[in-house]
Amino acid sequence: MKKVAKYFLRAMLGIIIFLVLYVVVALLLQKIAVGGGPTKGADTTVAIYIKTNGVHTDIVVPVRNGHMDWSRQVLFANTVSKDTAFNYLAVGWGDKGFYLQTPEWKDLKASVALKAAFALSSSAMHATFYRQMNENEQCKKIIIRQAQYDELIKYIDESFQHNADGSYQHIVTNANYGKTDAFYEAKGRYSLFYTCNTWANQALKSCGQRAALWTLTDKGIFDKYKQEETLATF
Repeated sequence: MKKVAKYFLRAMLGIIIFLVLYVVVALLLQKIAVGGGPTKGADTTVAIYIKTNGVHTDIVVPVRNGHMDWSRQVLFANTVSKDTAFNYLAVGWGDKGFYLQTPEWKDLKASVALKAAFALSSSAMHATFYRQMNENEQCKKIIIRQAQYDELIKYIDESFQHNADGSYQHIVTNANYGKTDAFYEAKGRYSLFYTCNTWANQALKSCGQRAALWTLTDKGIFDKYKQEETLATF
C-alpha cells in the first residue's frame, strides 16, 4: 500500500508540475508579438476582421470579391434561413464535440472536454454569415494586401475537408447556433496545445499579420490589436 501511495503522490505531483508549466508557458508565449506592422498607402487591399465571443476567435472575410467567392463552397442553402443577402463570412475551427454537443458552457460534458484536450475527437469548421461588421473591442478590422488575402484563402480552404469533387463536407445537424450558420468537416485535431484560437492565430500568421508567437486564448490575439483600430501590413 505504501508503494501504491508513493506512486500515486508522484503521479499527482507530476500532473501539478505539468499544469503549472503549461499555464506559465502559455501566458508567456501569448504575450510575444510576431509578424506584421502598420503601413499606409497599400494600393490594393482587402478588409478582414477578427471577431471573438469572449472565448473563441473567428476570422471574418468578404463573402465574395475578385479573389474568392466563398458562397460557392459555404453554401447559403446549408443555413436555416437560406438567405443570400450577406456580405461577410466568419469562419472558425474547433473541436467537433464542443461545436455540436455544447451549445453553452453549462452543457459541457467531461467526456467531451477530455476527448478535446487529448486530441481524441475530430474537428469542424463553423461558418456564419453576416450582413455587416461592427467594430468594437470584440471585433477588429485589419487591412491586408490582396496577395496576403490569397495566402489567407489558401490557409482557410486547406482547413476544410473536401469531397471528391472539391466541395466542402457539410455536417447536417440541428445544432446550428442561429439561422445563418453551418458546420463543415475540418482537418486536424483540437488539443491542449492547439485550440480554436491557435488556429485563428495561425491564420493571421499565414497572411503576414500581427499575431502571438503561440496562443491558446483569444486574449493572446486581441491584445496585439488593442492600440490599432485598423492595421495594414506588407
